[in-house]
Amino acid sequence: MGTLATLPAELAARGPERPALTCAGDTLTFGELDARSSQVAHALVRDGLRPGDRLAVLTKNRPEYFELLFGAARARAVLVGLNWRLTAPEIAAIVDDAAPAAVLAARDQLELLPESLRERAVDLDAGYGAWIAGMPTAPPDTDPVPEDVVLQLYSSGTTGQPKGARLTSANLLYTPRMGREAYRMGPDSVNLLVSPLFHIGGTGYGLTTLGQGGHTVLMAEVDPAAMLQLIVEYRVTHAFFVPAIVQMLIEQPGIGAADLSCLQVIAYGGAPMTEALLLRAMATLGCAFMGVYGMTETAGSVTFLAPEDHDPGGPRSGLLRSIGRPLPWHEVTVHDPITAEPSPVGEVGEVWVRSGQNTPGYWHRPEETAATLTPDGWLRTGDAAYTDADGYLYLHDRIKDMIISGGENIYPAEVENALAAHPAVADVAVIGVPSERWGETVKALVVPVPGTQPSVEELIAHARGRIARYKCPTSVDFVAQLPRNASGKVLKRVLRAPYWPA
Repeated sequence: MGTLATLPAELAARGPERPALTCAGDTLTFGELDARSSQVAHALVRDGLRPGDRLAVLTKNRPEYFELLFGAARARAVLVGLNWRLTAPEIAAIVDDAAPAAVLAARDQLELLPESLRERAVDLDAGYGAWIAGMPTAPPDTDPVPEDVVLQLYSSGTTGQPKGARLTSANLLYTPRMGREAYRMGPDSVNLLVSPLFHIGGTGYGLTTLGQGGHTVLMAEVDPAAMLQLIVEYRVTHAFFVPAIVQMLIEQPGIGAADLSCLQVIAYGGAPMTEALLLRAMATLGCAFMGVYGMTETAGSVTFLAPEDHDPGGPRSGLLRSIGRPLPWHEVTVHDPITAEPSPVGEVGEVWVRSGQNTPGYWHRPEETAATLTPDGWLRTGDAAYTDADGYLYLHDRIKDMIISGGENIYPAEVENALAAHPAVADVAVIGVPSERWGETVKALVVPVPGTQPSVEELIAHARGRIARYKCPTSVDFVAQLPRNASGKVLKRVLRAPYWPA
């Protein structure tokens, strides 16, 4: 079995001049990626990093990130991706937990680092070239193995204090296979990568095309106008977008006149996609769509809803509410979150996954690791879903987001989907708020479509026409936008905080 450390050399051997990564008009070939990754590895060894040491990286998306990922793997070090969207105190908490032996940061992000780290950080803009200059372009003699932890990503923070999920070389090497068998990519694919690389939807997804010799077009950050331009300029065939980015793209001026015939598959995930938005996107972009579900702890996708399962208006249109079926190398089951017994078909429970992609555990968090990983290899995702008779999964919410009102379990995603079908609703989130009578009751926070003024009564009546009355919101607040993390997930703990001060 190969390793992440050997992958660049294998890809370079197939064609060193083939384009690997393009960013801001500059292209890095596979031969250059292989050579520079080795230079990074030698620089880390020179600087005293030992196997298992952490290398923290704080930057927006750029090709050097992959050089550092592969270089760290060759040095048997662990790359820690830092979220540049966080505040300085939040980043300080993460680096305090990770205790990196070395730090690299873009000039614009240096000020986010604690002063003690800032003083010894390598400036990726001004000092990176000098840092690797003169280093050998062949890998060091470090003997990496598949079980090496090569990447440590911190949770998005929807539940509070982030924790570091460790991923091994073996975990991440499933991603090229994922690209071939699920995303339908090949060496001639051109993949647009806009998700942040400090997230598994960035690094992991990036390896789907890159890992089989295809061309990856990298964006520093989301810019819908630039995305549209890059799709046309580089004849992009594949992309992964969270729903918020899909909405931005299809509302971009000029999209109707753009030549998007190059697009083959758009994957979506990271947050629930409403049926209304999905149908608009399919009509606007004119390519195949594929839903995916996964998490940091599973090194990426676990299930996928294939393009053939997207049948709006047809006899299988109900599958559009599904997250699909498991990839062939995963076992996925649904269990009662209290008893841990398997849930029957149609009954909501917690999603469990057993796979070679599963994390070996959290960094310095033995209790949380034990609560997440069972002794027989199952990973408890914390996500609520049910299965149908054909094995398709239907995701509801995080277990913790479930609302219990008068003894009834209510899953916000079902309520959100009902409200999102209203033509005046641009975005919506549903939370539970205190109720003296019922314990909890349902509140909807709605972002109206510009130029519309839906009433509270109108939206509640709309929901009552689609779902059981006890599930419907008893109150609606109108907001300008919903708080989201870097992966596009709504921060429901932020929305709940004013109503649950204790």
